[in-house]
Amino acid sequence: MTVTSTEPSITLLPTVGRLRLPRVRPAMLASAVALGAASAALPAVAQQTTGDQPATLPAISVEGQKPGAAASEGYKASESASPKFTAPLLDTPKTVTVITKELMEDHGATSLTEVYRTTPGISLGAGEGGTAIGDRPFIRGYDSTSSTYIDGIRDTGSQSRDIFDVEQVEIIKGPSSTFGGRGSTGGAINLITKSAKSEDFNAGSVTLGTDLTKRATVDINRVIDANTAFRINAMAHDADVAGRDEVDITKFGFAPTISLGMQKPTRLTLSYYHFQSEDLPDYGIPIDPSTGKPIDVDRDNFYGSTDRDYRKTYYDGVTAQVEHDLTDSVLLRNSTRYSYAENRYIVTEPRVTTANLAAGTVTLSPKSRNADTETITNQTDLQSEFNALGFGHTLITGIEISREQTKNRAYAFSPTSTTGSLYDPDSGVSGLAVSTSPNFANTTIDTKAIYAIDTIALASQWDLNIGLRLDDYSTDSVGRNNSGAFDLTNNSRFLNPQVGLVYKPLPNGSIYVAYSTSSNPSGGSAGEGGGDGSLGVTNATLDPEENKSYELGTKWELANGKLLVNGAAFRTDKTNAAVPGVSNTVDQLPVGKERVDGFEIGLSGAITQAWKVFGGYTFLKSEILDDGPNASNDGKEFPNIAPHNFTLWSTYDIDSDWTIGGGTVYMARRFSNTTNTVELPSYWRFDAMAAYKITRDVNVQLNLQNLLDKTYYDAPRGGNAAIVAPGRTALLTANFKF
Repeated sequence: MTVTSTEPSITLLPTVGRLRLPRVRPAMLASAVALGAASAALPAVAQQTTGDQPATLPAISVEGQKPGAAASEGYKASESASPKFTAPLLDTPKTVTVITKELMEDHGATSLTEVYRTTPGISLGAGEGGTAIGDRPFIRGYDSTSSTYIDGIRDTGSQSRDIFDVEQVEIIKGPSSTFGGRGSTGGAINLITKSAKSEDFNAGSVTLGTDLTKRATVDINRVIDANTAFRINAMAHDADVAGRDEVDITKFGFAPTISLGMQKPTRLTLSYYHFQSEDLPDYGIPIDPSTGKPIDVDRDNFYGSTDRDYRKTYYDGVTAQVEHDLTDSVLLRNSTRYSYAENRYIVTEPRVTTANLAAGTVTLSPKSRNADTETITNQTDLQSEFNALGFGHTLITGIEISREQTKNRAYAFSPTSTTGSLYDPDSGVSGLAVSTSPNFANTTIDTKAIYAIDTIALASQWDLNIGLRLDDYSTDSVGRNNSGAFDLTNNSRFLNPQVGLVYKPLPNGSIYVAYSTSSNPSGGSAGEGGGDGSLGVTNATLDPEENKSYELGTKWELANGKLLVNGAAFRTDKTNAAVPGVSNTVDQLPVGKERVDGFEIGLSGAITQAWKVFGGYTFLKSEILDDGPNASNDGKEFPNIAPHNFTLWSTYDIDSDWTIGGGTVYMARRFSNTTNTVELPSYWRFDAMAAYKITRDVNVQLNLQNLLDKTYYDAPRGGNAAIVAPGRTALLTANFKF
């Protein structure tokens, strides 16, 4: 086998396991210092321009949460940690599911995919064509891969994320371009990171488990003085995948952060995040073309090549955030982030035709990606509380500027596919030569946006939430494909409003109606791996897809405020949907129409002091209303969407030392294609846990995931294969403070 590497030169440290540890880029650290200094200067400028007679504002205390300072207790969160939420979650006219740190720890989750897998209303998807292997959640019927945010700033680049530096996960349901810009059709995901605290502590964990699982984490916080604190989180992980031959993963990460001026009017936070992983990617079990379901072969059958297949990811991010209290009720915040993400892989897709079945063979087709994405984002917002025209206002206004640059260099294979045994695959055989293809694509996305979100207290029991965001979006893609060179551009401008009316019949409950929108411009997910979200000759001239949602819901805090129960019914309509032309041979057409009707209920928190619960049920009825020239798909369901999804997790403190818990997940059948001819079967999954407190500072926890060792499938891979979920896994974790 001949491999021509196109990886950039990286200075290496000694290896840890099978992972290469790149040195921190000097340019990145220099950028962080420069960005922090530039950001820190903003409040001083603001002070100089206010003059000697500053405007007088009502003395109303700002009590909102700063990013990274998640407001949660056990399994229940009272407020979002994002400043763009201008009211507590109880009074927010939108469904927001929050997965707290304690819930993730009790579940024994070690990746964001595991968090999604057990969260109601989320199904998992796999990549198409060159689309990256990684986190690909579907919310309310739509792919939310490119709608992931870290502390309110869009996180670009295809990747699989760990949770070692995550305080809580906030899942915002429904179209939400007002919050974050392009995309967010079914919802968005905001990861709240761990920030420096004003107290010293040392914590860590060591996990050993089945399938050679080894994991260690550390979390250290140090107070330097009354105004300065430093915190570092780190993680190392190595494991095989239960129930899958050959498949394994190794990953490593660390995340230091320092906060300056913590008790002063001007505060500066500098943070750095590094994560890297190396694994053997897996596209699972092939689909039987006669039944449209996964073929009945051994669950552990692996159809890839240990000699050829691989995946390596790297991610580095530097963030500088400065805050300045202009008054007791006005806060100015500026955040700047630079990130660099790499994703390189070769993975084998197994395909079976009728002829393959008769011969007992499988066609093995390699897929690949060799890409990196650099992003720089600057976001400035002003948060204030005031009275105007007899009404109270909690207002945030802001400006966002960003640039994303993705470079994707393809691999070439000779021959383009091979044939292997369907029932007894040999993972040690490659049979393909790999080289660098002349094809490539360099894509740049520039975004400029202004936004405003306001919660208006109309009366003692009535709140009005309104928001508006204007985006100026431009993407350029230059490269070469099999048809020759290309140079494509798409420029769009879109305005997205939202409005919600909240009625509070009692202090602990709310009823709301809401309308929200979002826009999907062409090329908006180029950094996440290609597919329909990339800019190409078929979609470069299309206007953005437009999405509208209508929601009626209610939220109640019960059990003395410790339990949040919510329910909502909703409809999401997509127009201007990009659909293939006649026989898929002409440019895409902006004539598609889609609809999702549904409702969901959820609960999170504690029923009693000892009994905690989290879960919910989601019903989704998706329909392709108009698929353009492909009228045969009209009336069909969306791919990757389960009409019914139920999850429940609960723990109980037997006494001050012992805790037991368990949970279940039900996922209904999901179609794998728009023709609805291939589907993944429904499944139930059961988990359990037990924890024992040895001392005040040491406890041990046993998690049994997929307790019954059920064979089920996480995600469909188009109409060709189904990705197998892990089998039964046992994890024994020691958590300690020192």
